[in-house]
Amino acid sequence: MSYLGVESSLTGRRWVGPAPEVTRQAEAMAQQTDLPPALCQALARLGVPTEEAKAYLAPTLRDLLPDPRSLRDMEKAAARVLQASERRERVAIFADYDVDGGTSAALLIDWFRQLGQNVTLYVPDRIDEGYGPNDAAMAELAAAHDLIVCVDCGTLSHGPIAAAKGADVVVLDHHLGGETLPDALAVVNPNRQDESGDLAHLCAAAVVFLVLVEAGRQIREAGRKGPDLMGVLDLVALATVADVAPLKGVNRALVRQGLKVMARRERVGLVALSDVARLDTAPTSYHLGFVLGPRVNAGGRIGQADLGARLLACTDPHEAQAMAERLDLLNTERREIEGAVRAAALAQAEERGLDGPLVWAAGEGWHPGVVGIVASRLKEMTNRPSIVIGLDGDEGKGSGRSVAGVDLGAAIQRLASEGLLLRGGGHKMAAGLTVKRDSVEAAMTRLGTLLERQGAGQGGAVDLRLDGILMPGAASLELLEQLEAAGPFGAGAAAPRYVFPDVQIGFAKQVGQSHLKISFGDGLGARIDAICFGALDGPLGPALRDHGGKRFHLAGRLEVNEWGGRRSVQLRLEDAAPAGAAA
Repeated sequence: MSYLGVESSLTGRRWVGPAPEVTRQAEAMAQQTDLPPALCQALARLGVPTEEAKAYLAPTLRDLLPDPRSLRDMEKAAARVLQASERRERVAIFADYDVDGGTSAALLIDWFRQLGQNVTLYVPDRIDEGYGPNDAAMAELAAAHDLIVCVDCGTLSHGPIAAAKGADVVVLDHHLGGETLPDALAVVNPNRQDESGDLAHLCAAAVVFLVLVEAGRQIREAGRKGPDLMGVLDLVALATVADVAPLKGVNRALVRQGLKVMARRERVGLVALSDVARLDTAPTSYHLGFVLGPRVNAGGRIGQADLGARLLACTDPHEAQAMAERLDLLNTERREIEGAVRAAALAQAEERGLDGPLVWAAGEGWHPGVVGIVASRLKEMTNRPSIVIGLDGDEGKGSGRSVAGVDLGAAIQRLASEGLLLRGGGHKMAAGLTVKRDSVEAAMTRLGTLLERQGAGQGGAVDLRLDGILMPGAASLELLEQLEAAGPFGAGAAAPRYVFPDVQIGFAKQVGQSHLKISFGDGLGARIDAICFGALDGPLGPALRDHGGKRFHLAGRLEVNEWGGRRSVQLRLEDAAPAGAAA
């Protein structure tokens, strides 16, 4: 049954309220814990048992950090990294070019630096070399180094690791493993096929952090003091959110603590990046995912592949400022390229049809650095796994994003094993592939079949799930602070979303090219400002801007707006429906 009778909102979605059992649990939790009802509603929806509610509001690494030794090859990997430091060996870090790879590399660079040692950073070029280790680079690194540590990559790199003759190779990764592992000294990966899967939600930076925790334990067992690890949690938090790892268990504690570290503004690179992005408030998970993350990624997408990792590891404020400004410019350029590819991909996908188990598009010269973002946009629009491929010569390089319950990485890996792809891999929610131009159609048809077997394509437009009703007078800063205690929010732990029913819009104005800002109230005196990003790109913006005095139900998430030294509640508007008769 739809919530408030909204079967099709202005964005075409059905509104769904909290399940009866969630409401009952929230009421019982409020009675037994004396916590605010709105907070209990959020906790109940997140699946937090009543007896664990207060502990959930204060997550600690002490309680939630797993024993690093629960992962295979952990002690061997940590011991080899530690040995390289003690013997002052030549160490190279081979990192992926995204945020998770850059932060993983910066973690190791920072750790070695605290022990008085510099290491070599190598990040492959997305276009010239592609994802992960390659034979030439690994052979060249092995000739000049004793140890190569592959971070956020390497689990499927049998050939390139074999090419690293004369050097030991340690892989610290989280991508889905194959039936066999490469011939590395150690492969620490919670998504190895012989792992339990209990830590499958960790990103690569969290895996690296656990390796450093284990190294710290070995240092202490030898009677010495190791580097500070709490101070690097800002990097782990950034990677966890930017890589869309679910914010549950230890991930939630890592991000929560990492945000506190970041707020101290001690990491030169992140300070410079925050300043160039005009981030003048304490960082939240939103800022990690949508403000800082895209800028760190920009170098790997369309510019200098190692720029993000170098910025995160930088200790010179002047160098950091220059790199941050360069990344900001690249991010602007990336948005322009992405816009052109997104329009072309959507047109092609619509012509092919958006009601199948897979939405896909392939185009000549589409930049490999933006196909993943465009795939994500298609996935969000259609609630279906999506693949976008850029064609160049005889091959195409593509990236995909999936929906909950559909393992895209496993399907892509199977496609590669069947010979329909030249290369392919990833994890449940994201994957990459390389395919011959004349095999694209057959590969995508087969992929659609595999995904359909997992249930892809069975749903229509995504339902908008709501936590309840709020009146403008109840949306206070105090309520926001109470709700923030249940955070941080993000993947796997959505922030509470409320409806303000039957409200009247006071003013509406366009902001930038496509955003809309409005003010609304219920006629009883209280008013709230709301911002809706990209509203004018679809039907939502025009309907609210040209409201003509009509009343609406407005749905979205609450946030703090800081302006001129004042803090106020703002609604990040996501959807609306005409009030009155069922929409």
